[in-house]
Amino acid sequence: MSQSPQSRTVALAWGAFALGAILTAGCASNRRDEPFTRSPDVSKPDVHLGQIVFYQNCNVCHPGGSSGYGPSLNALAAPAWYVHFRVRNGLGAMPSFDQNKLSEARLNAVTIYLKALRGESQ
Repeated sequence: MSQSPQSRTVALAWGAFALGAILTAGCASNRRDEPFTRSPDVSKPDVHLGQIVFYQNCNVCHPGGSSGYGPSLNALAAPAWYVHFRVRNGLGAMPSFDQNKLSEARLNAVTIYLKALRGESQ
């Protein structure tokens, strides 16, 4: 019995999610409920845009990167592809943000901003 293209896409998406959860489970930090205190260099255009987009869309549930309504982002040094997957698809209480709500360029800027907050190189 063959699967439809839609069911294969759903299976691949869930597989990517499961792989991301496994890969990031060991990346947790002890800063789960503590906001980021590092001041990123917002003179870089992508970091500055990412900061603006983060505060417009993410900070309500993930204040300063700590846990709030949503889980802490400090505990997960998630790779960019996983952040994109979660933002585009949502999960549980997290809403999905499609291209109409958040362009690819603005989503890329958020991932750059999160890396800058962690002190990771871009």
